[in-house]
Amino acid sequence: MIRAHAQVIRAALLFKLAGEKLIVPGTPVASPVANGDYAIGLEQLSSMTRDHKFSVLQQYGGVKGLSGVLRTNLEKGINGDEADLLNRRNAFGSNTYPRKKGRSFWRFLWEAWQDLTLIILIIAAAVSLGLGIKTEGLKQGWYDGGSIFLAVFLVIVVTATSDYRQSLQFQNLNEEKRNIQLEVMRAGRTVKISIYDVVVGDVVPLKIGDQIPADGILITGHSLAIDESSMTGESKIVHKDKKEPFLMSGCKVADGVGTMLVTGVGINTEWGLLMASISEDTGEETPLQVRLNGVATFIGIVGLAVAVSVLAVLLVRYFTGHTKDPGGTTQFIKGHTKFDDAFNDVVKIFTIAVTIVVVAVPEGLPLAVTLTLAYSMRKMMADKALVRRLSACETMGSATTICSDKTGTLTLNEMTVVEAFVGKKKINPPSDSSQLHLSVVSLLSEGVAQNSTGNVFVSKDGGAVEISGSPTEKAILSWAVKLGMKFDVIRSESTILHVFPFNSEKKRGGVALQRSDSEVYIHWKGAAEIVLASCSGYLDSNGCLQSINEDREFFKAVIDEMAANSLRCIALAYRLCEKEKVPADEEGFSGWVLPEENLVLLAIVGIKDPCRSCVKDAVQICMDAGVKVRMVTGDNIQTAKAIALECGILSSAEDSTEPTIIEGKVFRALSEKEREQVAKKITVMGRSSPSDKLLLVQALRKGGDVVAVTGDGTNDAPALHEADIGLSMGIQGTEVAKESSDIIILDDNFASVVKVVRWGRSVYANIQKFIQFQLTVNVAALVINVVAAISSGDVPLNSVQLLWVNLIMDTLGALALATEPPTDNLMHRSPVGRREPLITNIMWRNLLIQALYQVTVLLVLNFAGLSILHLKDDGNRKHAVEVKNTLIFNAFVMCQIFNEFNARKPEEINCFKGVTKNYLFMGIVGFTFILQIIIIEFLGKFTSTVRLDWQLWLVSLGIGIISWPLAMLGKLIPVPKTPLAAYFTKPFQRCRTSRNA
Repeated sequence: MIRAHAQVIRAALLFKLAGEKLIVPGTPVASPVANGDYAIGLEQLSSMTRDHKFSVLQQYGGVKGLSGVLRTNLEKGINGDEADLLNRRNAFGSNTYPRKKGRSFWRFLWEAWQDLTLIILIIAAAVSLGLGIKTEGLKQGWYDGGSIFLAVFLVIVVTATSDYRQSLQFQNLNEEKRNIQLEVMRAGRTVKISIYDVVVGDVVPLKIGDQIPADGILITGHSLAIDESSMTGESKIVHKDKKEPFLMSGCKVADGVGTMLVTGVGINTEWGLLMASISEDTGEETPLQVRLNGVATFIGIVGLAVAVSVLAVLLVRYFTGHTKDPGGTTQFIKGHTKFDDAFNDVVKIFTIAVTIVVVAVPEGLPLAVTLTLAYSMRKMMADKALVRRLSACETMGSATTICSDKTGTLTLNEMTVVEAFVGKKKINPPSDSSQLHLSVVSLLSEGVAQNSTGNVFVSKDGGAVEISGSPTEKAILSWAVKLGMKFDVIRSESTILHVFPFNSEKKRGGVALQRSDSEVYIHWKGAAEIVLASCSGYLDSNGCLQSINEDREFFKAVIDEMAANSLRCIALAYRLCEKEKVPADEEGFSGWVLPEENLVLLAIVGIKDPCRSCVKDAVQICMDAGVKVRMVTGDNIQTAKAIALECGILSSAEDSTEPTIIEGKVFRALSEKEREQVAKKITVMGRSSPSDKLLLVQALRKGGDVVAVTGDGTNDAPALHEADIGLSMGIQGTEVAKESSDIIILDDNFASVVKVVRWGRSVYANIQKFIQFQLTVNVAALVINVVAAISSGDVPLNSVQLLWVNLIMDTLGALALATEPPTDNLMHRSPVGRREPLITNIMWRNLLIQALYQVTVLLVLNFAGLSILHLKDDGNRKHAVEVKNTLIFNAFVMCQIFNEFNARKPEEINCFKGVTKNYLFMGIVGFTFILQIIIIEFLGKFTSTVRLDWQLWLVSLGIGIISWPLAMLGKLIPVPKTPLAAYFTKPFQRCRTSRNA
């Protein structure tokens, strides 16, 4: 839909601009309209980029000339002070776009009243109102019909308010999701800003996985490839260079590196037009919501069938003269009863049937899921987890294994160079340049400065040096600065010819550069053992070239020792390139493969990335919860092993044998069937490529695991997408990784991943609590009314009272139980199975014991209440029946209040444990109790109740209190582990088996 929409908008723009006079190459630009302080108009600038008018760009002198017009330094960016930013926003707009307003509260009201049950009740209320006014007059006759109208109105308002608040919350979360943080160059330094703060004239560095934040023109680029499918609908990757320099907002960097000059922002870009014309749908239904809607529909159908049956029975009883009024008189006598009286009685019978439907439909189930998910999402945000897809909240509770990255997730991602070998000499301390020959320092500085996507900023006032880039880049740049590297000077002394960006498949990156003396040098940097394998020589600390053949084992031992000490090993190497092998033009460079053989090793550095302090405890929590943690890293197998031991993923060094620890290349060489068998045993995978991670995820899922995967790189996107739950990193993660994930871990911390598991289990547990509570209410009320209706022709709980119960029990009960915080006990259970029934045997036990108690007590009161309560002597039989029914209603509500406590802890005997810490729960229970007093004592006319004396209040309260110890005793009854449904399906399975045989 988005792609089609983009094409339509683009076509409309092209039609609109088709009549404009085209600019012919070679002719001067037709009187540019000045825009404030800038000699170019907003429409000219935005249409040039939007419509890829290369001829217009040429006439401005290319990107260099355009930067002059926009007052931008292509190397240092804009000044970035407040006045400059304000001028640019006034002239060219801000990088925001008007968003479609979400659905209004009135729209939610409109949708809430369209529920079929409520429509039936509205019709019944209208008929009841008309009949009441007709028979009893306006003053008294409007109570019954008006009460139903009021109750229905309250249900609609509460439902609409709840849905509206959740939609606002989801909008806020979506806003957070869109607020991408990116780096721009301002005043010569790299600063991190929000995507909304990008302005025209900004210089933005681009790397693999970034989302292009605005329309722009390429300044410099190496192997830059853009995925424009989000705008053009075509899945092919487009390569960008000086002949094809236009970049569109919203597209993703698929490969390479580059920098761009921003020329269009916000609504002046095609992406902005597109995003302003669509609104994100927050009506996503999760699998659990779908299942619960199905359960609610099924129960509703059962309730409707029961109601129709009761209606038929009551009509037969009425017209055969078996129904009597409260005074004991037969209601219908053929030939004597007036038509009006008969019609009134039939309507009342119809209202009883509608009441049974009201009881049966558990309207609170879908609401409970919405409340639970909304509450959990808000709390998960506080726990540094941004939920992108609602279904991930539920699925995370079922996770059986987590495939975690090492760097930044298990470790702090605060890297420093702690060991360095130049030649066979260990430099101690590693940044002491006095131990090295000047030529070695010069080559190292050149390789580090030019073969880097990071930046070093030295302030003019002599302040501290600022280093930007990835943590690995920052560590190596910082080490080189201490060695004496002059970053800006080195970059000005040589010209970059071609760049091979760091590749997670090849584990290395390279750069070809030409010095002022025309010599061409190739510098490589990457995983130590991979770079070492391409080396034929090395420079010793004195700057002398040595053959590596005899000393290769020495360097391998150095790498292994560093890795065993949990250091990340990076090697730097270089080589001279023959001039005849260097392409002569730009077209040749685009297809040039940098020479990778016969390299000269410059240095091997060991980078320390300490484990996070909380990781060991978090891993242990996962183990106790039945969730296996596996480390999948691109690092050396020895480094991976050392970190795994430190984190507690491996219990001892003796366990670290294949296939518990395995290299990516070994795993990928296995057949598909072998991979499935081996995957279960893998705990650590080292030197893995993104494709190895994907293969592992696929193998684990085929084996029945519910897999969660963490990732931060563009190449992690397939594994994140394939996994049941994809968890991307909020700090180091690329936009492509975030787009492919379900949840973004905002602090890149594994402990936050464990919190997500905890919340996932809490979502499922809270919904199960509410199901138990809700179905107890529905089963008890349904049985009571059906039995009473069939036996006596009347019901003790009328439609207004049951609407009230539905209102306070469905909505407030859902709110109370859905917002129960997760407990430590949740992480001592096994993961919830994919196909595990929603209603467990424990829930059935609790539900049936409570429902049986309530039905028994309330039916006894219904049939023998007049005698038990000594109301038979009351001269006014009608009043006596009203007192009895009010007591039944009050006792029923009291039972549900105590049932809320019982539902809090379905498996634990002490249901009051921790209740005082949940202020919301206590507040809701107290509020429900006060409302019930108001209903009985002050609103009797509207709810068909009468006032109760203090003795009857104590009786109803006692009935409710007794349900609590009864529930506690009931929890001592053991239940079979086999799901109840299995007992009913076993005979069919036997039949199927014998038939197949």
